[in-house]
Amino acid sequence: MTEPFGARLRRAMDERGPLCVGIDPHASLLAEWGLGDDVAGLERFSRTVVEALAGRVAVLKPQSAFFERFGSRGVAVLEATVREAREAGALVVTDAKRGDIGSTMAAYAESFLHRDAPLFSDALTVSPYLGYGSLKPAVDLARENGAGLFVLALTSNPEGGEVQRAVRPGGRDVAATMLAHLAAENAGESPLGSFGAVVGATLGDLSSYDLAVNGPLLAPGIGAQGATPADLLKVFGAAVRAVVPSVSRGVLRHGPAAGALRSAADRFADEVRGAIEVA
Repeated sequence: MTEPFGARLRRAMDERGPLCVGIDPHASLLAEWGLGDDVAGLERFSRTVVEALAGRVAVLKPQSAFFERFGSRGVAVLEATVREAREAGALVVTDAKRGDIGSTMAAYAESFLHRDAPLFSDALTVSPYLGYGSLKPAVDLARENGAGLFVLALTSNPEGGEVQRAVRPGGRDVAATMLAHLAAENAGESPLGSFGAVVGATLGDLSSYDLAVNGPLLAPGIGAQGATPADLLKVFGAAVRAVVPSVSRGVLRHGPAAGALRSAADRFADEVRGAIEVA
């Protein structure tokens, strides 16, 4: 039987520190590294990050859009990045935010969550805004293959609130509804469920939400977006031990030197560990 993603994630965070580093090859970052905004630059950037960090951080999170913009050759680099990062020991969350219905959602799920797929990842970010039930093909395939999902719930972008905080009949808002669905998916799982939420670390006090979904909380916003590890306890409260803080530019801007990338990631991991241990 395949070990569930939640159990593997809990062990990786305990052993390596609770940190996710994004692989976000923005054109501006490629330029800062002295690389061309082309497939060769993309490949060099991604391989450098993987070689520097995959053996040391718990999670790497490639952002699919920055690979897809180069067409099929860029997707081939993404396939290699996912494969090589997993082979080197990191868990890989592909940040693709897929969401659709029926057979289309099933096809997206097969692209990232089927064990034989070239892009098979430990987890995938998904959008539930065609209704949480539309994610069922991804939920089912993730369970079958020991993978996980991170469902958009309370994102850090200012526009997110017009959907996520809209109040449904009965008084519960959309974000709270998504969190309740995730709690149901993870019921009875130990030490951690495999179905998590994306909750921005920049959102301030979220005590009005029940974040205890018995699953991981992927928390973007650390570093360049303004949140710090010290903010985590304030934002997540009692759920902080399930948080997977995500940092991208805060680490990546230290490249291309592998040692500098490792030092930056270690520093963030230590700061996060220190902030969480006081909880």
